[in-house]
Parts: sequence; C-alpha cells; structure tokens
Amino acid sequence: SSSAGAFALERARRAGIPAAVLPRRRFAAQEEYDGALLALLEKNGIGLVVLAGFLTFIGPRVVERYRNRIINVHPSLIPSFCGPGFYGLHVHEAALRRGVKVTGATVHFVNEVCDGGPIILQKAVEVLPGDTPQTLQRRVMEQAEWKLLPRAVALFCQ
Repeated sequence: SSSAGAFALERARRAGIPAAVLPRRRFAAQEEYDGALLALLEKNGIGLVVLAGFLTFIGPRVVERYRNRIINVHPSLIPSFCGPGFYGLHVHEAALRRGVKVTGATVHFVNEVCDGGPIILQKAVEVLPGDTPQTLQRRVMEQAEWKLLPRAVALFCQ
C-alpha cells in the first residue's frame, strides 16, 4: 500500500497474507520510488498488481515491466470524470455538478495515460435526488467497486 493506514493491510494481516507499505514521500525522485516498487514486487513474485485506493503515480518503468498486470478501480464510468485530479470525492463532486443521472465504476488495466488503459469491467450506479458526494461515493463503492474488483481479479487469474 502507499498508506500505512489502509484497511487492506489489516485485512491482509488477518488472512495471513504478506503486505508492505511503500509511501512515495520517502523517495526524492519518481525513478527512486519506481525502483523500490519494482524490487518489492519482484522480490515477492507478484504477478498481478491491484490499485484500489492507491493514489500514488506509477511510473513508466513499472507500467512497462508489469504491462497488462496492473489493474485499477476508478469510481466513474470511464471516459467520464477521469484523468489527473479525478480521484476520491473529486470524482463524485464533478458528477453531481454535471448533473449526470448515472455514474458507476470501472476496472481497467493501467498504462502510461492516467485512467487511460484498456477497460476490463464497468458497472453503472444510479445518481439519486439529494445525493451528496459522500453518499454517492459510498453507493458506488458498495454497488460497483466492491463487486467489480473481485470479478476482474478472477478474470485475470483464469
């Protein structure tokens, strides 16, 4: 994880799954971070990288080495509300400002373009009257993200 407070680390600990924290701020340059990340992934024989709540930029060296083996879950129906600056509540704020009636989530492969990799799965979620960014975020997570991500991992592993 990029964050020591990520709940995924606790889940991994409970399940007996090794986990590591690699905060970007510990490295002066992107190239140093990418080198440390690659070393960590290769040391542990990682075949699939899942970015879920991982808000750290992945450099081109990592993307190239793990081409079509890094997946990301994004809280919108790409190509809407994606790219630089569109993460977390910012996505849902933008969707509500735009007045969309449907939003959702996308799982995609990561490439050199932010949120621009090939789409694996998408699921739509209705925007309800009175939604706030927080209520919409929660519903998108529960109805789409949490359902899509395990399916995408299963598809990859087949």
